[in-house]
Amino acid sequence: MAKTLIAFFSRADENYFGGAMRYVKVGNTEIVANIIKDLILADSFKIEMKNPYSPVYMTCIEEAKKDLRAKARPELVSVPESIDEYDTVILAYPNYWGTMPMAVYTFLESFDFSGKTILPLCTNEGSGMGSSEREIKKTCPGAAVKKGLPITGSAAASSKSSVERWLKANGLI
Repeated sequence: MAKTLIAFFSRADENYFGGAMRYVKVGNTEIVANIIKDLILADSFKIEMKNPYSPVYMTCIEEAKKDLRAKARPELVSVPESIDEYDTVILAYPNYWGTMPMAVYTFLESFDFSGKTILPLCTNEGSGMGSSEREIKKTCPGAAVKKGLPITGSAAASSKSSVERWLKANGLI
């Protein structure tokens, strides 16, 4: 039987919402990952950095930019033992400097995604998917990377209908 994994990176603390800063207890990407969990039968895994970025938004984005420029691969708290049992991986992350957070690269490079389907989902405040779909294809040769779903982060809590349409279009509902 086909199995799905929702692997997501999300950041709480101080976040940017359409021009203003706001403190949140649950990050936008995690909100969307929870919506997906309510819609389909899937396992989930939160990608977490061993040394997370600052809770202060402006400091966080500078740390993320430094890691991007260095092509850093931040150490993760953990990774699944294996992803062999999954046919489909929904990969959800925020847009950091036009692509995925470097911790997502660490996760992707931990496994062989050959023969798997990857469905990218990117929360953002206007920058869409950035280059992340192309980067996933480069990082995961042999995987079928489908068209991603950009979600405006500040509208994450009200994204159920667009998430549902995307999941249907990809045969998961």
